Amino acid sequence: MNLSVLDRVVLLSTLPREGDYASLKVLTNLRLSLALTENEMKEWGVVIDEHTGRSSWKVDGVVDIPIGERATDIVVNALRKLNREKKLPIEGLGVYEKFIPTTE
Repeated sequence: MNLSVLDRVVLLSTLPREGDYASLKVLTNLRLSLALTENEMKEWGVVIDEHTGRSSWKVDGVVDIPIGERATDIVVNALRKLNREKKLPIEGLGVYEKFIPTTE
């Protein structure tokens, strides 16, 4: 799936931190896939403020990241839960629309 830097940051902050053993293994692999590489950080001018932990970037680069069926299910469930609880952040709209048909 084609994901921008923002999409990846939003997904990383959205993924559940608890679950069963199999789900946690899938989530660990997904987090590693979503993490920015050193080359991507250089190429896109990604900077992380040491004091606040906030990140910024000059280019919202896009990369095709393979996401398996089980990982997709976990992401969809997490996004639906946020939406149901009315806690979906504005930054999450693009990610939501990539994973969930907007007819829902």
